[in-house]
Amino acid sequence: MTDVLRRGRASLAFSFFTQGATFALLVTRIPAIQDRYGVSDALLPAFLAAVPILAGVGSVTTEQLVKRIRPSLLLRWSQPVVMLALLGVGAGGNMAELAVSLAAFGLAVGALDASMNMLGVSLQRTYGRSIMLSFHAVYSLGGILGASLAWVGAHWHLALWVSYLPVVAVLLPAALVGSRWYVDGDPAPVEDGAQGSAGGVVFKVLLPLCLVMTFAYIGDSTVSNWSAKYLKDVLGSSEQLATVPYNVYMVTTLVGRAIGDFGVRRFGAVPVVRLGALVAAGGFAVVAAAPGAWVGMVGFTLLGLGLCVLVPQTFAAAGRLFPGASDGAIARLNIFNYVGFLIGSPLVGALGDAWSYRGAMLVPMVLVLVTLVYARSFATRSDRYGGGHERPRTADVGRGSNGL
Repeated sequence: MTDVLRRGRASLAFSFFTQGATFALLVTRIPAIQDRYGVSDALLPAFLAAVPILAGVGSVTTEQLVKRIRPSLLLRWSQPVVMLALLGVGAGGNMAELAVSLAAFGLAVGALDASMNMLGVSLQRTYGRSIMLSFHAVYSLGGILGASLAWVGAHWHLALWVSYLPVVAVLLPAALVGSRWYVDGDPAPVEDGAQGSAGGVVFKVLLPLCLVMTFAYIGDSTVSNWSAKYLKDVLGSSEQLATVPYNVYMVTTLVGRAIGDFGVRRFGAVPVVRLGALVAAGGFAVVAAAPGAWVGMVGFTLLGLGLCVLVPQTFAAAGRLFPGASDGAIARLNIFNYVGFLIGSPLVGALGDAWSYRGAMLVPMVLVLVTLVYARSFATRSDRYGGGHERPRTADVGRGSNGL
């Protein structure tokens, strides 16, 4: 591996870390944001839904922009916009300013998520082995840091802008400096039997991965939005203990992603995805049947270990399916992470109110199991033809973003 690749991998990992921290700082302080701006309970869902909807618009726009602009350039400038928008959320004085800041955050985060994963997939292709999970592991680490800083801000009753400003002041210039070493890859040559081509993305071929992405994020949003309520109201835990499951989920997500690449290299993507789906489904089953809070925590632990592999491997699989148009495939696939986020929380809430929250947990369990039907879409060349590793593409080595 050349120094260019090592620097490119490190700088991209820092970008994932920064985004994990930034996003966590936003979503974990939603009650404080609501109080600051006087957003009513009736209006809050509209504000929350607007962010993923606009992120989807940003991702669609990115699919068109990468035909003319390298993903590294989009990432270089979308990340500062996301952080400045976060600061705007904390420093604004009225509802209109909040709306503008959230709109900027949503549009920029769509471009950021898409371009970040584009660079990750192309870098993995150049390395010739699975490294995609490591990027998402660093994202989880950033999320843990961001959530911890948010807890500090809430505990000490700090103003939002006071909580946000030091983080932005440190991470924004560091991300800009690190962006000098992003590495863009060329489109892979289309081999015989490849389902994608340089001519574009065939949505029918991409659809199984879109469904997997949607179902994975339905599961993820179920944990992030309902774990505390479920533990307290259904399993009878204390309010303090009810805050633990999401932290456990984040930590096990980090652990699973940290070791996941080794599993992909050793056993292939298909077995790892199948195992992840089964473990996640088992986690939902344990949560649904748990007689008490501690057994429920075991279920949320399993959910972190299972769900954590699905999203990174879905992005990687899209790059393999469309070797000549991987950027466009990833941008389009990225939309469905927001679809899952939008569907998950209202779906579980509606089922919980109309039926029971235990029964509601069985729905994401069944959806995650659908991944088993589409597992072959994750196959690598080595999975199809035998062998241990994908071959590195030396033609991509050294294509840094400095010359943009």
